[in-house]
Amino acid sequence: MNNAPAIADHGLIGDLQTAALVATDGTIDWFCCPRFDSPSVFGALLDQERGGQCRIQPSVHPYRSTQMYFPETAILITRFMTEDGTGEVCDFMPPILGRAPTDNHRLVRTVRCVRGRLTFDIDLMPRFDYGRQTHATKLTEDGVVFDGGEHNLTVHVVRETDDARLAQIQTTEDGHVYGSITLEAGQTRGIVLESAAPGPPRTIRPAEIEQLFQSTVRYWHSWLARSTYRGRWREVVHRSAITLKLLTYAPTGAIVAAPTAGLPEQIGGERNWDYRYTWIRDASFSVHSLLALGFTEEAADFARWLRNRYRETDGQLGIMYRVDGSPELREEVLHHWTGYRGSRPVRIGNDASDQLQLDIYGEMLDAIYRADQRGLRIGHEGWQDVIAILDWLAFHWDQPEEGIWETRGGQADYSYGRLMSWVAFDRAIRIATTHSLPGPIEQWRAERDQIYAQLWDRGWSPRRQAFVQRYDSDVLDSSLLRMVKVGFVAPRDPRWLSTLAAITDDLVTDSLVYRYDPAAAPDGLRGSEGTFSLCTFDYVNALAQAGDLTQARLVFEKMLTYANHVGLYAEEIALTGEQLGNFPQAFTHLALIDAALTLDRAMGGAGGPAANQ
Repeated sequence: MNNAPAIADHGLIGDLQTAALVATDGTIDWFCCPRFDSPSVFGALLDQERGGQCRIQPSVHPYRSTQMYFPETAILITRFMTEDGTGEVCDFMPPILGRAPTDNHRLVRTVRCVRGRLTFDIDLMPRFDYGRQTHATKLTEDGVVFDGGEHNLTVHVVRETDDARLAQIQTTEDGHVYGSITLEAGQTRGIVLESAAPGPPRTIRPAEIEQLFQSTVRYWHSWLARSTYRGRWREVVHRSAITLKLLTYAPTGAIVAAPTAGLPEQIGGERNWDYRYTWIRDASFSVHSLLALGFTEEAADFARWLRNRYRETDGQLGIMYRVDGSPELREEVLHHWTGYRGSRPVRIGNDASDQLQLDIYGEMLDAIYRADQRGLRIGHEGWQDVIAILDWLAFHWDQPEEGIWETRGGQADYSYGRLMSWVAFDRAIRIATTHSLPGPIEQWRAERDQIYAQLWDRGWSPRRQAFVQRYDSDVLDSSLLRMVKVGFVAPRDPRWLSTLAAITDDLVTDSLVYRYDPAAAPDGLRGSEGTFSLCTFDYVNALAQAGDLTQARLVFEKMLTYANHVGLYAEEIALTGEQLGNFPQAFTHLALIDAALTLDRAMGGAGGPAANQ
């Protein structure tokens, strides 16, 4: 349990329908199949004994390992240096193009000796359905079949025609297969893991794997070539863009908040949630960021997914859905799993899906508005659906809700929910007047202006000299750092500057930003959490827009030092600098993109076309 790798000690690979985490020791310890939100096949990240894993690493110890991405791709290379030689494990999933969901996925693991002579140990231990489903194991000359009944995993061996099978291959009573392979410098071998394979295991030649590798490289290079970003932080911005793309379920365009479940916000604590779903808020923010980089196709795909969601409602949206649009997210606890470093309970599903969070309507309308600015106009039927949604919001915005952070401490009048309700009406008015679309625009103006007046009146605390988390309180909240970004308040308005100063005093520690203070605003959960990386990047935006460009850039550059070795971020950062929470998180990466664009623009527009939007 205590030997689990750090959350940050992982890279991400994926095929645009699901994803896997690869640790720096060569272990795939998280992989759900056939979709992001499917049960796990490898889950050792949350239980090293019962979760299952696929490990490839040198048999000689000690060794030193490093990890890198093949430039501008989602192909991950783990390098091992030993006294006997140097080797590499190259992991990738060939992208599945098109809109057809499939159970058939391939995970390629090539093993290469680049210097000297090296023996690699290979351990294969799938555990289907979060370790709840037993399986039968069948060894053949060309690989292995793990038959879990409803799901199976086939392992094909990569070798030349004159190779022997994997040396010393064995299986245990519980279906665990292990073996080893010795390579000389220049030799490449490996395995291909395939779900729902159409036939038995087969021998795959290294030349065929090389073709898969090159086609995967071409895909990512072609996709990234569409970026219009030419700014100062090109490498980190493009890594964040690739990460957002990896978190996108191509058949529907839905973007998951993270590919993992159960990773803790506090080691040993209970704040362990399942993020493998599509939040209206997170996905809308992601679309905004991808649009700013020139990726309009992703915005159009998500707009279609979103349109289907609000066509299924009577005006009220759910806050999150499965990637196929299903609202069924019943939360349950995996009692048989110990959790990451003892962090229990391990939850799958998410009961927060039933919460009322008013801010999602503003985020959705803002995404539609940004897409409209890029030429992705809303159609007639879609506009009628927007009118219906705003009809619902006009009757419901002025009521208590659970708020953006999905606390479980009850409903309240959250300022951020009011702010984004203001955005919803404001963006609808802008779209309607730009294109002369019909609608109750005068009513929308009245609702917008009423929210504006109420938020200035009740959301402002004279004692704190700041906008506060919820009405009739003095609690600060970093979600309100977005007040300037959405245009509610001028960036140098005295009340805004005093709000920014109060947030700096209360919620910022060495440039890192907490969401709120749980001691001041009990959230119904035990324990605490780390600083929230989204909020830190929002803080960069707020500082830059307020004119404090030197501090904004310093905070941004400091934040870049908290990325892991391949440029990925989890949700939060602990006092020790350790990454916490589900990983990698879309929220953090989209906020990084926004902050980079804001800084580029403030520093002279060096970001090119994207930075000037």
